[in-house]
Amino acid sequence: MDNCIFCKIAAKQIPAKLIHEDDDLLAFHDINPAAPVHFLIVPKKHIATLADCTTEDQALLGKMSLLAPKLAAQLGCGYNVEGDGKGGFKTLFNIGPDGGQEVYHLHMHVIGGPRPWGRSLA
Repeated sequence: MDNCIFCKIAAKQIPAKLIHEDDDLLAFHDINPAAPVHFLIVPKKHIATLADCTTEDQALLGKMSLLAPKLAAQLGCGYNVEGDGKGGFKTLFNIGPDGGQEVYHLHMHVIGGPRPWGRSLA
């Protein structure tokens, strides 16, 4: 998409503070973080919203979901079920205007770090 900021980031036309890149996905720090750890996982394939995904996107969505805890742990907010009960993170998709979506390219927010956070992200 010509006007999509995330497509431009994927095409290396706009810089981003990358955390991860592979053939299908990018992960980079949010430019307006709502918590000490706040990054986005974005498919390189342009899909406007989660509501636009089809069965063809199942593997991509699964890959995003499996990448989130790995990167969260690398950035210091992992969670170990059998650990000390501390840590953790939140994943969030915003879908459509009433869901708070601002960029119409599918992206998962991964948010964590010590609380309280500056903005409510219930």
